[in-house]
Amino acid sequence: MLRQNRRISSMAEFDLAIIGGGINGAGIARDAAGRGLRVLLVEQNDLASGTSSASSKLIHGGLRYLKHYAFRLVREALHEREVLLKMAPHLIRPMRLVLPPLPGLRSPLLLRLGLFIYDRLGGRKILPGTRTIDLRRDPAGAPLKPSFRFGFEYSDCAVDDARLVVLTALDAAERGAVIRTRTRCTRAERHSEWELTLDHRGHEEIVTARVLVNAAGPWIKDVADTVLRQPLAVPVRLVKGSHMVVPRLFSHGEGYLLEARDQRVVFVLPFQENFTLIGTTDEDFTGDLSSPAADADELNYLCGVVNEYLEKQIRPGDAVWSFAGVRPLYDDGAGKPEDITRDYMLMLDERSQMAPLLTVYGGKITTYRRLAEAAMERMGHLFDLRQPWTAQSPLPGGDFPVDGFDALVAGMRDRWPFLAEPHARRLARAYGTRAERVLGNASGLDDLGPVLGGDLTGAEVRYLMRNEWARSADDILWRRSKLGLFSNPKEREALERFIAASGLQ
Repeated sequence: MLRQNRRISSMAEFDLAIIGGGINGAGIARDAAGRGLRVLLVEQNDLASGTSSASSKLIHGGLRYLKHYAFRLVREALHEREVLLKMAPHLIRPMRLVLPPLPGLRSPLLLRLGLFIYDRLGGRKILPGTRTIDLRRDPAGAPLKPSFRFGFEYSDCAVDDARLVVLTALDAAERGAVIRTRTRCTRAERHSEWELTLDHRGHEEIVTARVLVNAAGPWIKDVADTVLRQPLAVPVRLVKGSHMVVPRLFSHGEGYLLEARDQRVVFVLPFQENFTLIGTTDEDFTGDLSSPAADADELNYLCGVVNEYLEKQIRPGDAVWSFAGVRPLYDDGAGKPEDITRDYMLMLDERSQMAPLLTVYGGKITTYRRLAEAAMERMGHLFDLRQPWTAQSPLPGGDFPVDGFDALVAGMRDRWPFLAEPHARRLARAYGTRAERVLGNASGLDDLGPVLGGDLTGAEVRYLMRNEWARSADDILWRRSKLGLFSNPKEREALERFIAASGLQ
């Protein structure tokens, strides 16, 4: 790989073209657009339709990575927790997690030492620190088997992962980026600038860019092989992580970090009020990237870990939803999938008289903003860039204090008194201060159009289609929201008819 200190001069339409509409692609688009670059992002499906909507829904430092001495990664992730919390207090909320020591595994003293490091490594200022709790008295102990007498309680954050991607892309668009969903880059010709052939539902066009970023997630090898026709400089290892969602296992709002006998960890988290989210697994993946799924062995594994700790026993048939995501990890030669580094790698390919190519490996939702900043640093010699800016700028709707969510909901109910409390809270979580763009001057529920299942209204669907690139029922029910957990086939059909009749597809 040849690296040259040079600024690129060309008449290309875009300074930066990005392939991939997951969290990394959206993050780079936002950062670059805010620094004044002309940015194009193309995504073959919907935003966050791959791995970025199949996470454990946590913004976390990665406590388990300490055993691999990944201190740089953990420090960066811990620092980013509070940066992101301040950027998006509607999408991200503090969560306390309970770690009950399982006899025969790591000693409680070692766990407490790890949590001591975890508390101090990332400059924590907002989130409370670790404490030891008596599980016989604390509500967090009620769902556990009586043999668990004490545990450790520590802080991380919960996040709506898919909405984080969408609002990051929305901020990029509002800063000038062009976001093209359901658009496939079918060919990339590399000369002094990139010439990209794009296909949008059968309509082909050619665009040019000074620099190309391959942020296609688990598809980075496919893009390299078939679009760029240039093999990856270093190999990627695809690792699948699966989750299951079951009816609520406990009523309190804390989550659990459970150690398995094989020394993996499994999160058990409150999810969407009425459910519990359980995950994740680590399995090498081969197969169709368009439809990864949790298999029977993975669901049995997750149930087995949970059943060793919780009094209430579960089985795979209890799952109301399961999903899997494939992580594109930098192949560091680790034997077990769970031991591969979760750190990101940025490979910049520069060749004389040829347009540069940046390839993105790995990454975590927690560190996406920093990954984007690092990508801009890596390409800084190619452009006249403004200074880093994203750490201090809220995402759309996030312009309110970290502790101001309840006040936001109360203000919404004062202005729109017809909103039921759960409806107001859901809208506030999804849109923050921008909920008014959905509700407008409505004086009653009827003013929001037809109800399309639960509290989903025509006004909200139209907003999502006009402003957030939603085009299908799945886009709305599973990525712009999680209302798919509550909808029935009849409601879904009504939603599909409304979308088809909207003229906004």
